[in-house]
This record gives sequence, structure tokens and C-alpha cells, in this order.
Amino acid sequence: MAASFLCTAPGRAGIIGNPTDLYGGSVLSISTAERAAVIIKPADELSFEVAGKRHVVGGPKDLVPDDGLFDVAKAVLSFLDLEEPRFALRWACNVPFRAGLSSSSAMIVSILNSVLAFIGRDEHPFRRAEMARHCELHYLGILCGYQDAYMCTFGGLNYMDFRTKQFYRAFGQEPYATMESLSQYISRYPLVLAHTGVQRSSGAVHKPIRERWLEGERDIVRSYLRISHLARQGKRALLDHDFDLLGELMVENHEIQRDLGGSGPQNDLLIEAALEAGALGAKLAGAGNGGTIIALATDKQELGEALREAGASRIMYPMPSPGYVVKKLKTKKDVEQAEQELVARGKEADAER
Repeated sequence: MAASFLCTAPGRAGIIGNPTDLYGGSVLSISTAERAAVIIKPADELSFEVAGKRHVVGGPKDLVPDDGLFDVAKAVLSFLDLEEPRFALRWACNVPFRAGLSSSSAMIVSILNSVLAFIGRDEHPFRRAEMARHCELHYLGILCGYQDAYMCTFGGLNYMDFRTKQFYRAFGQEPYATMESLSQYISRYPLVLAHTGVQRSSGAVHKPIRERWLEGERDIVRSYLRISHLARQGKRALLDHDFDLLGELMVENHEIQRDLGGSGPQNDLLIEAALEAGALGAKLAGAGNGGTIIALATDKQELGEALREAGASRIMYPMPSPGYVVKKLKTKKDVEQAEQELVARGKEADAER
């Protein structure tokens, strides 16, 4: 009899360089403590469950996305195209939803890797990241770069290079991204995340600018070449513990993206509040028009309080956490504990809605 598994995957926050993962650039990014979690168990039929709602898949029509709760699982199962799959998928996620912290990618990565474990299919992490990103772009229809899928797969603190990946190719034809882990060289993480409380789709934010870039608009092309260079400088600043310089680079990163129309009033308000409260730098953690900002603090707790007073709906403190983790549930007690973990994550997510 097939085994049951628990798979979790983190969210992520772009420290510097985003959104150039859409444009063959470079990004410095850190994972979050918040994670998506999935339990997969043998069953007589294929079913999905999330937020107390259940969906039974009786045929291909039941895998058609409908902008609902089950679309992430539908995307993964459509991509894998398994013959007569029979298992129950149940998941929860406490990465803030539509907040620029890759909640959808975290869910896709955890669902994908739980299914791969269940069917006994082995893939190296670079291919797993590409599979997850392909699901999100082509099966969910979300315009996205590569940072999300790679960070949710690998976790940690990474410098990433996406050169020659700016023009999307068929699955399996693109080069893999370059991943360089930096966490072993860093002893402290003076970073604060502040959620604006405004939910939005990252794809809707990225699409207009992406179209201008594809048309060769000079300001867009120059700007993203500059932001990629800022990420390379940011890597050096971080490794040298030069947080003053890193902060300056983050501010420039944000100013460029803001001037291109990629920020938003709620983001700018919190970024200004962070800088006034003594942050060394602040910028978007993901796409703009809401979502979350990331700030470089001299005192994390003080800055967190200042951002909460400025209107942030949630404060988080990112630290390098593992990428996707799969655990085989060998006993009934293992399954019960995994289900309790899902319930806890679900309650935390419900409290944020």
C-alpha cells in the first residue's frame, strides 16, 4: 500500500534585484518562516481539500481552473498528467495570500513535491523548481519570474542569476538558474517584512511593464539592467556586512521600480515610514500595488512597531528556512500530528483574512 507524506515549502521575500528574475537579471532573496503544508494519503479517488472545502476529481473537466481554491492542485495534476491518480490531497498555507511573498508558489511546490514522493518519482531540485514555475505560468496563467519557484524549492538565503531566461521557452529547453547560498556567511538578518493589508495578483502588476519591456522600451530595459547590477553589488555588501551600502542599494532599487509604475501608494507609505523610523533601506518584497515591503533595520523590534503604527497589517521577520521538505508518515500518530500542523496553519491563515 502506498505511503502517506507531509510536504512543506516556504514563502520568500526579495531583498534586492526583484523583479529582474522576469528579465534575465539577478536577485538576492530570503525564505520566510511561514510555509505551505500538504498531506497526501492513499484513497479510492482523487480529491482535494483546503479551508474545510473538498473537491472530487471525476474526470478532466474537474481539473479546469475556475479561479477557485483548488486551482493550484488542478495546475499540478494537469501538468503531471498521471494515469488514474488516486489519492487525497489536503493543504493549508500561512504565507500571507496575494501579499508578494509567493504563497501560490509555496503551495505549488509543496503539492508538486508531495505527489512526486507519493508516486516515487525522483527529480533534482533545479528541475523541480522549473516544474513548479511552469505550472504557475502555463497552467495557472500567472505571469511570474523564476525567483518564486526557485526560492520555495531551495529555501535559505540565495543570490540567484537568471541570465538567458528572460524569453520563455518550452519546458525542458531553458537553462537552469544559478543558485548561490549565502547563509553560511551571514550571522544576523536585520530584516523586517510589513504587509500593507492590500491583496493583489502579482501577474496583474507585472504584465503591463513586461509588455513594455518586450517592446524594447529603452527606459524599462536600462532600468532592469541597473537593478540587476544593484543585486550584484548587494551580494557584496551583504557578505561584507556593509548594511549602510545595502540599504542605499535597496532604496535605489525601489525608486527605479516606483518610477516605472511598479509600486503603489500603500507600499510607498510604509517605505517612507520605515525610512523615517531609521531603516537603512526599504523596498518592495515582491510586486507592488499592495502586498509587502521589506526593510533593513538597525533595531528590528522598534522598526516593526513603527511600521505597525504606520498601518501595516502584519509584521514578519524573515530568516533562512529550508526549501521543500518531504516527510514520510509511517504511523497513525505521524498522520495525526501532520493533520494538526495543517489545522494550525489554516487557523493562522484564516485570522489574516
